[in-house]
Amino acid sequence: MNDNNTNIYNNLIKLTRNKSLYINLKSNETFADRIVYLLLHFSFFIKVYKENNSKKRIQEIHDFIFRQIELSIRELGYGDVSINKNMKKYVNYFYDIIGNIDNWEKIEYSEKETILTNFINNPKDISFFINYFDKLFTFYKNNTLNFFTKDIEEFKI
Repeated sequence: MNDNNTNIYNNLIKLTRNKSLYINLKSNETFADRIVYLLLHFSFFIKVYKENNSKKRIQEIHDFIFRQIELSIRELGYGDVSINKNMKKYVNYFYDIIGNIDNWEKIEYSEKETILTNFINNPKDISFFINYFDKLFTFYKNNTLNFFTKDIEEFKI
């Protein structure tokens, strides 16, 4: 399972590194922006795959992803107190995203705009992000969890 979790994480990172996400920001990208994009991708991932997979499996993936985020923060040289503070912030952010996207496929465009504007820092064109996450949601729904345990090609919108 650990290799599968690593592949899932790497695929989420690959999705998060999509250059078009960063081009559509008014300001230069930051580490926090990259984490937010990862959390957005992961939130949609969890939303889609929690229904057809065991809670234990989804929890394993969740725990692995957040361990990787913590390791990334440590690699930047943050101290233990700062790491704990940041991890708490990111976990809360993740659950806030999950709560807001719970009915993504049923909510109106204007509500999607409000949701994403709350999470994405300085977007040039929020409609780009709404379109992107609508397509990502469909991409996830059209593929099984096992699809992500192997290397995927870059997601194109």
